[in-house]
Amino acid sequence: MRIRIVDAFTDRPFAGNPAGVLLLDAFPPDERLQQIALEVNHAETAFAHPLPEGGPADWALRWFTPAAEVRMCGHATLATAHVLHTTGAHRGPVRFSTHSGVLVATPREDGGITLDFPTAPLTPVESPTGVAEALGAEPRAVLDTGPDVGDLLVEVADERTVRSLEPDLRALAAFSGRGVIATARAADPARGYDYVSRCFFPNVGVDEDPVTGSAHTALAPYWSARLGRPDLTGLQASRRSGRVRTELRGERTLLGGHAVTVIEGELLA
Repeated sequence: MRIRIVDAFTDRPFAGNPAGVLLLDAFPPDERLQQIALEVNHAETAFAHPLPEGGPADWALRWFTPAAEVRMCGHATLATAHVLHTTGAHRGPVRFSTHSGVLVATPREDGGITLDFPTAPLTPVESPTGVAEALGAEPRAVLDTGPDVGDLLVEVADERTVRSLEPDLRALAAFSGRGVIATARAADPARGYDYVSRCFFPNVGVDEDPVTGSAHTALAPYWSARLGRPDLTGLQASRRSGRVRTELRGERTLLGGHAVTVIEGELLA
């Protein structure tokens, strides 16, 4: 069984967010998928298999963290599309059948890939008691991101605050299904990005996700409303770091980025 490690939302190795990618003939039992994801031990491992021609989708796709299956994952979808295109397993736009509906990945002339994802429904909520202490910063705004994303979106004072966060992850786990997205407006948009974020997902075994495509389906509508533009670039300010180009199209959000295969090998077990 061929396995690849792909760095997503980056155009260079050892940056962005690494994902395991396995192209299969069919999905094995869930327990087997979870065991492989734990062995790979990246934020997500993607499993895909081809579907019969003529249907609404080309490939079935699922994503597992080391601890659980998730309903939506941007970087591992980007990584899977990259593998399909670079290996010749699929050409042109690819339609993935997922728990979040049909997601489309379209290759671009510059070598990048654009993902078409559902826009997260944002609902302002009162700041939960204790979230400021758990996150390590006072919220300016708090929003629920809906069932597919499953996070609490928290705007804090500024970019410096986002970069300096050292949250209490155990305490943070109490406030949402997956975790917390912390965000702020960019200190200097001349640097090529409009907003910054960091993502903490202790409930699915990922303390800090390096670059999170699914989170940007919530960040895009939030910052597009604040900044008055549908096209933006987000910087996820993790240690590995990565940029996500976002384009808000009503109920859909386009996520753009590159990917690089860094490891390819054989799963023997």
